[in-house]
Formats: sequence, structure tokens, C-alpha cells
Amino acid sequence: MDESITPARDPEKVDISEETTDEEVTAPPLQQRWNESTTNMVRFFSTIYAFILMGMTDGAVGALLPYIETYYNISYTAVSLVFLSPFIGYTLAALTNSLVHHHFGQVGIAVLGPICRLIGILPLVFHPPYPVLPVVLAFTGYGNGIEDSAWNAWVGNMHNANELLGLLHGAYGLGATIGPLIATAMVTKGGLQWYTFYYVMIGLDGLALVGLTTAFWRATAKVYRAQFLDATGGKRTTTRTVLKEPITWILAFFLLGYVGAEVSLGGWIVTFMLRVRHAEPFLAGLSVTFFWLGLTVGRVVLGFVTGRIGEKLAITAYLVLSIVMQVLYWTVPNYAASTTFATFLGFFLGPLFPAAIVAATKLLPSDYHVSAIGFAAAFGGGGAALFPFAVGAIAQSKGVEVLQPICLAILIFILLMWWFLPGGLRPGGLEKAREEGEKVGDGFKRVVKRVRGEGRG
Repeated sequence: MDESITPARDPEKVDISEETTDEEVTAPPLQQRWNESTTNMVRFFSTIYAFILMGMTDGAVGALLPYIETYYNISYTAVSLVFLSPFIGYTLAALTNSLVHHHFGQVGIAVLGPICRLIGILPLVFHPPYPVLPVVLAFTGYGNGIEDSAWNAWVGNMHNANELLGLLHGAYGLGATIGPLIATAMVTKGGLQWYTFYYVMIGLDGLALVGLTTAFWRATAKVYRAQFLDATGGKRTTTRTVLKEPITWILAFFLLGYVGAEVSLGGWIVTFMLRVRHAEPFLAGLSVTFFWLGLTVGRVVLGFVTGRIGEKLAITAYLVLSIVMQVLYWTVPNYAASTTFATFLGFFLGPLFPAAIVAATKLLPSDYHVSAIGFAAAFGGGGAALFPFAVGAIAQSKGVEVLQPICLAILIFILLMWWFLPGGLRPGGLEKAREEGEKVGDGFKRVVKRVRGEGRG
């Protein structure tokens, strides 16, 4: 055993008597390690499994989209509602994440997330009339949103957060890779209807409900309050409080754009390959698999690079390369080339979400983390609904080619959002910005002044 590792306080070993009030809790929360105890290891792998299921749920929708459209004989705009309705769930998750933690603890999240996904998935196996689909998928959005925000906040506060979040979001990418592959194979090779895929998801989400509930059973509201309320003298840091912090909104809009670009590409790439690149159905399905595979590998591999060169510089570089890949994907009219560029686009997009979570932990006070990260992650998850729906609505009159300029515009937008965060481009820039009290936009203003000064010179 590595003696250099200082064990952090085990969540279940917090000594709180029944008479202890929130105001009496004074011990500061310590940074945990994922492998410091069997409990933490089981919990970490449980969240990995949860993210795999979230990825399968989101990724399969894009692969099944053309078949849902054909089955119900509906337009691009109508079928795009399957992306829009989960936004309601994500929005509700953003607003209630802190409240659920306060009253039910992490075990409340562990129970609520899988149950809401099951509520959204169960009706699909009965292939109900199409208007039912957007309604029930709102529950899926809430289940994904509440887990996304909670597990991001938990892992984001751990030692080696970049690497761990890379693995966590790599699990999402893995799910988003195998989900479309399984769904496409079932429909194109197995001759099954689109809704049969959700029989598989019911079984997997049932396992998640049992596994997560067991892993977090002792992570109650009392334990949560003992760990985090001490920083504010026993007072809960509400979502309303953290929304007054500009950094929360910068990160929220950054994640909104990022998730919007990611899911728009993953959701419409099959349709784009079928209708614009004229690929065979199975090859079109493979293209989205390669996109998610690139995203998975990027999250895992680049997660070990990002922290070493500094989040601000690393994400700037990744976004510039993503913009280049997006332009090539748009302008080179060849299936093989498009698939290659889409794969590399996924690779460079991969580490963006984890890095944003790490940035939040470095720029915001510790008592803000659960509420701020929860809000930003869930609000950002709404991008998985808004932008894919916008692509479908515009594609109804302009054609699915609109996917490319919309995604390019989103990438440029989130690059600007990232530059507005405090901190320079050197390693440790975020930490230094917090120490010096740097405000949102200060770094961007310095760059502009420097460029203008050099231009005059």
C-alpha cells in the first residue's frame, strides 16, 4: 500500500449523534480518493455503470431516429421532439439537485435516477402512439439529469479529478458507442423493430437500481449535511445562491453548447450519412459508433493530458482542433473521409465536459460545488434536447445538411465561453485566478488588449 496516500474521512464514519444539529457540525470535508475504501470503490464503479447506461440511452436515439421516423411516418420536426422533451426533465434536475441531496442524500439520487429512466423506457416497448414518446422521455431526461449532476459533483471533488472524470465520461462514451451498435444491429441485421432495443435497457436499468441503491445506501441526508454544511456554518448553500455567481452561468452555457454539439452530431449523423453521403444503412450506423468511440477514447486518453498542461490551455487547443475537424467533416463529400473526421471530432470533444467540472471545483468555493456543478451539468444536459431539436426543425425545410453549420457555430460559441472564464493559459492558472480574485472576462480582456497593442506596434 502506498504510504503517501493520506486516507480521507470515510463518509460512513462521520460521528453524528441523533442530537447533533447542522450548526454543530464543524469538521471540514476532506478530499477523497476513489480507492481509499471498499465503499468508495464500489460506489465509483456503480457510477461508471450508471454513465454507461446514460450513454446507451442517449446514443441509441440517434441510431433509431430514421426507423422511428419511418415507423410513425412523421416529419423531421415531429421526430425531433424525442430530443426536446427530455429538456424538461434536465431543467427540473438542475433546479432540484441540491434539494434532493439535502433531504435524501446521495442514496436519494441512486434510487430516483434509475426509477425515472425506467418510467421513461417501459412505455416504449409497447410502441405507443407517437405523441406518448416525447411525454415519457421527459422522465428519462430527469433521471439522466439528476444522476449526471450528482455523480459529476461527487467525482469532481476527488483526488485526480481530471483522470477520474475522464474515466466517468469515457463510460458515457462507451455506452453511447455500444448503444447505437446494438440498436443498429438489432434493426438492420436482426430484422427487429426499433422498440425491441428497449427490452435490453429495461433489464440493464433494473440492475442499476439495485446496484446504485446498495452502493449508496448509507450515504444519507445526515451524512451529506455533515460533510458539506460545515463550510457555511450549517446553512445550506442553495441553487439560488450559486446562480448569483457568474462562473456558474459561464460553465452552464459552456456545457449547454458542448452537450448540444455532441448529441446533435451523435443524434443526426446516421440520418446525415444516409441522406447526404448516401451510405448503406449498416455503414451509416457504424459512423455514429465511430464518433462515440472517438469521444470515449478522447475522454480517457486526454484526461491524463489536460491536468498536466492546464485546463484552460488544453481545452482551448481541443476546441480549435474540433473546429478544424468539423469544417473538414462538413466540406469533404466522401463517406470514408466524413467518418474519419467525425471520429477525430469526437476524440477532441471528449475531454471538454470533465474539464469544465474540474474548472468549477477550482474556481468556486467548496460549499458551492454540489449546487453549482449540479446546476451546470443538468442545465448543460438540456443541450441534448434543444440543439438536436433545432437541427430537426430547420432540416424540415432546409435539409439535414444544416447539421454542419449549426455545430460549427456552437463550437465557436463555447470556445468564447471558455475564454471568458478566469485564469491564464499556464498550468495552475485556474487556482491562481481564484487566489487573486480574478473576475469573469478579465483574462479575455487581457488577451484582447495584448493583441491590440501588438497590432498597433
